[in-house]
Amino acid sequence: MSTRRRFLKVMASAAVVGGAARPIRAFAQERLGLKGYDPVAYFTLSTPTPGVAEYEYVWDGIRYRFANAQHREMFKANPDKYAPQFGGSCAMNMANGTRRESDPTIWVISNGYLYVFAGTGGAERFRQEAEANAIKAVTNWKTLRNTPSQ
Repeated sequence: MSTRRRFLKVMASAAVVGGAARPIRAFAQERLGLKGYDPVAYFTLSTPTPGVAEYEYVWDGIRYRFANAQHREMFKANPDKYAPQFGGSCAMNMANGTRRESDPTIWVISNGYLYVFAGTGGAERFRQEAEANAIKAVTNWKTLRNTPSQ
């Protein structure tokens, strides 16, 4: 999250309303990660599991939902472990130098990281050379991180 964005959130939460400081809830502008699926569930339940709005947490500018409070707390304690790689963009497309939206029901955990894909073909190609594809995707993510998904 940018410094400016953090500043605006802090200012909004301490806004003065009617002469008295009152906390207000800023409307989340962050995009919904994994289309609302719980990122921890891939690791704990081995299946994509829808999260609920009651258990949300914003990390790295993305709003994640969780199936329960325990999963949310696990994520908060170690977001790098549970967050999908590349902000949830398709890992195989990222390896090929393109940022594309993924389908969170198509996924792979490789070397302890969660990768999601736009289609089953990409997931299969990624698995065949997971380490090499992950390295290419990490390199491409550095330049594609702030570009819109296709």
